[in-house]
Formats: sequence, structure tokens, C-alpha cells
Amino acid sequence: MCDSNHSNHSISRRGLFVTGGAAALTLGGVSFAEAAGAAADGTGPTTKVVRGTLPPGSPDYVYLPVEVPRGVCGIKVSYVYEKPQVPPGTQGNALDIGIFDERGTELGGEGFRGWSGGARGEFFIRGDEATPGYVAGPVRAGTWHVALGPYTVAPQGLAYEVTVTLTYGPTARTPRTVHPPERARGRGRAWYRGDCHLHSWHSDGRRTPAEIAALARAAGLDFVNSSEHNTHAGHGAWADAAGDDLLVLLGEEVTTRNGHVVAIGTDPGTFVDWRYRARDNRFGHFAREIRRAGGLVVPAHPHSNCIGCAWKFGFGEADAIEVWNGPYTPDDEVSLMDWDSTLRTGGRARWTPAMGSSDAHRDPDAVGTPQTVVLADDLTREAILDGIRAGRSYVAESSAVSLSFGAVDGRGRRAGIGERLRVGADEPVTVRLEVAGAPGLTARIVTDQGVLHTVTLPTDGPGAVEWRTTAAYAAYVRAEVRHPPVVPIPGLPGPLAAFTNPVFLG
Repeated sequence: MCDSNHSNHSISRRGLFVTGGAAALTLGGVSFAEAAGAAADGTGPTTKVVRGTLPPGSPDYVYLPVEVPRGVCGIKVSYVYEKPQVPPGTQGNALDIGIFDERGTELGGEGFRGWSGGARGEFFIRGDEATPGYVAGPVRAGTWHVALGPYTVAPQGLAYEVTVTLTYGPTARTPRTVHPPERARGRGRAWYRGDCHLHSWHSDGRRTPAEIAALARAAGLDFVNSSEHNTHAGHGAWADAAGDDLLVLLGEEVTTRNGHVVAIGTDPGTFVDWRYRARDNRFGHFAREIRRAGGLVVPAHPHSNCIGCAWKFGFGEADAIEVWNGPYTPDDEVSLMDWDSTLRTGGRARWTPAMGSSDAHRDPDAVGTPQTVVLADDLTREAILDGIRAGRSYVAESSAVSLSFGAVDGRGRRAGIGERLRVGADEPVTVRLEVAGAPGLTARIVTDQGVLHTVTLPTDGPGAVEWRTTAAYAAYVRAEVRHPPVVPIPGLPGPLAAFTNPVFLG
């Protein structure tokens, strides 16, 4: 039967050889062939241990083949690795882990069975259940591959030990997967608040989907998006968390070595591979896969300074850009300004909307800080994604902050956030911003020339700002609401409380 008792066997690491491109290596295989009889005679689980050392400059992914015989009902993998002392400023060891089944490790293939990165020291897969982040189902005979990802390697090398245990017996039935509905009870065409970048215990978060849903409701959100690192295995865990008052979209944070991209609102069960760099020229293919699955392609925290986080793929495939990630920090300011520089064409070419999300993992990370507020026809997957794609949205630090922003010409024609007001070059245009929930903060009107109008909001309630311009003077207008600067340096703006996507003029 499928239990965890085992006996130990140890083998040493075999030679390395290259498979496919230069970014992957395959170790010598681990064979359980001599243990195949255990399935027939009922002698119980068998275990083998693999030890080795990866040198500095190792490839991004190293595969350990495991020959799985017939009659296996469960596989369990655990690992440890050395973390030696390194000089200040030198990267130490960090090793990720996952697994592919007998269908192989081909990029974008069907063999993926789970990934936990560096969040877990062990995982298991059975027919009826699997560790969060891994896909339950039969453990079929053939060559499986434990995937090791040496994220960083110390100068001394990365010494590791991988333990693989096979359990024998009949395969348990895999439960039917139930996904959350694509519609919640909406308010018709209205502004809906959401957080599209969140992590549960199905990757490196510490919260359950139910806990995240409760926090989302408390934060005043109408929708969330599941975005686990490099796995879709949690898609089936959100059905009970959704409800008439909360739409749950399904996706993934595709975490490559050259930046992270959030897939928002993909079809249930969609897996997006992440094992490539910008130099491999593969991102465009997987971006199109996200869109074919009905989702949006959103580069995340593009100017983050963590290893592998800075965005290197360009923005040609992006449907939106996450320019505000969690509590507002200097890298968010760089992202905002970089995004603003792409608007200088005045929308005559394709423009890419901005959005914000919390990237919350665990306490004290606040779900819904910030949140993207989307004008959508209803609270459905299709309508929310349409609103984000069109840029009919603004970003706020919490549900306490609400904005209304638009431009009106002399004949009463109006354009709102993400839209274009078609006027003559010298025709007068009135821009109006209304703000609630930000007493005493600073409102700014920003154009392709920079910040052209600044007003301090009232301290005793909502405030409004009006400014007159022309399309000849401002190719676009957008609004920001900011806190006082943390450090009072002239010209240095304070952290954002909210900002809008642009209204284009002309």
C-alpha cells in the first residue's frame, strides 16, 4: 500500500552530460529496476540517495533521471544542500526543486508534475493527492526527472543530497478537479477592485486560498488572480474560496531567470513553462500560449533588484505592466517613470496599460495593497480582462481611495481613463480629477511634458482638481495622488496613494 516506510540505499553522483541547449544538464540516472519485485512480493517502499556537487557556473536546470518500475503508487522526494559561509557581497547557495514525469522534460511539454522552488524540502505525488504545488495522479512507469534549479552557487560549489522513495501498490483514484466559476454577482458596468498577484501555500506563500479570500474580502476586493510560481497545480484549490461576492481568476507567475511575468485569467489547468532566458528567444511563444488560453501577459516588478527579477524580455508582448508591486518603493518609482516614457507617442501606436498588485506571500503582507480598480461591464472573467487590457483602470493603495478622472471638450464630449478624446490641436479641453479617501495628500496632473499641475487636496473630505489644456500642449493626461516625501528633498515626490492610466488627446 502507499505509505512512507522505507529502507535506505545510497549511490554517488554519476557524470554530467548536456541535453538540449546549454541551459540544462542531465545527471546519471537512478534505477529502481532491482526493486521492481517489491511491487509483487509486498516488501514495501524502497529509497535511494543521490549526492553530488554543482560547480559555480552550473546551468539553470539540472535533471536527475529516476527509472520508475511498474506497480508504483507513490513517489516522494526530499533534498538538502550545504549553505557555506561566503564573503559579504558574494552569493551563497540556493537550490530549487521540481519534477517531471515519464512524458519528459521538453520545454512546454506535458511532463510537468510540480515545482516548489526553494519553498519546500520535500514533496510527494500519489494518485489521490500531492504536496501543494504538485499535480496528483498516477505514478506511471518510465523515466521521471527530478529537476534541480541552482538559483545561485557559492564559490565553494553547491553540495546536495536528493532522496527518492517509491511506494508500491494499487493506484488511488484521482479526484475530479473543480475550478472556481468565471462569474460572480456584479453590479453591471461598474468599477471593480482586484489584486492579480498573490501567492498561497501552493508555491512560496504561507496562506491557504481560504485565508487569502478572507483577506481579499476584508480589503474590499471584488476579484483576485491565483499566481503561483511556475505551477498551475493550485488551480483546483480555489473553488471553495470563490463566491458570489468574489471572482477568482486563475493564472501563474512565470518565474524565469530574466524576469517574472504574471499570467492573469488563463483557462483552468493552463501551465506556462519558465525554463528559458531572453537569449533563448522563447518568451514570445509562451506569451502567445497565455493569450491562447484566454489570459493576459503582465510583466511583474520589472525593475526589482532581486536576482533574476529584472525584466529582460522587452514589452512588445505585454498586455499590461505591473508598475506598482506591494508597498511603494524606489523600484516602483523607476517602473512608473519607465512606463510613462512609453506613452510619449500619445497613444498613436499601441500603448500598454499599467496596473498594480500586492504580491502578498505571508503575514504581514497586505492583500490588496495596492489594488487595480477596473471599469468592466460585469464581474466576469471576460469583462475584467477586457477592462485591464483596454487600460480602463487606476491603481489605489487601498479600497479607501477612489478616483474619477476624465477630459471634456467644449462640446461636452468626454473621454475617461484609457480612452481618447478626439479634438483639434488647439481646441480647449478641461481635465477633471475627483479624489476620495486621500485627505491632505497631493494631486498631480501628468502629461508627456511631465508634471504640469499640482494641488493639495482638502483635509476634511473629498477633493476635485480641474485643469485646462489642449491636445497641442498635452498628448495625454494622467493623474497621481501622492503622500508627502519620506525624505524632504526638493523635487523628490512622495510615495503613491493612487494613479490612473492616461486619457489621450487629439
